[in-house]
Amino acid sequence: MSHLSPSVVEFAALREKIGWGETDKKMAEASLGNSLFHVVIRQQEKLIAMGRVIGDGAMFFYIQDVIVDPGYQKQGLGDIVMKHIENYLLTAAGTGATIGLLAARGKEGFYRRYGYQDRCGAVLGPGMCKFV
Repeated sequence: MSHLSPSVVEFAALREKIGWGETDKKMAEASLGNSLFHVVIRQQEKLIAMGRVIGDGAMFFYIQDVIVDPGYQKQGLGDIVMKHIENYLLTAAGTGATIGLLAARGKEGFYRRYGYQDRCGAVLGPGMCKFV
């Protein structure tokens, strides 16, 4: 396990493997390079799980691309990724900071284990996003 960014090629391949479609390589390179924190798990040289944190590094943090290769799911790798992310956020995100994420459908329970709450809209308004 490391905190170094995965390569653009393996990042794009892992995203495609879980059904997130093709990733523009130039955009992926910039995105990975601008990330605040990475967690990468490999088996030998093969990328099998990852996650990263993006944001401004002060007030706003966003958990992105928590991915486990389908052939390696249900082995606790997602938990390892999230524990490293949470440890990073303990020191990086001070009082008053906001940490967000968009859970893939059906994965909400996984993130609830780490204290993330559904944003149903009753208190803070509904969460929203825009895909380009």
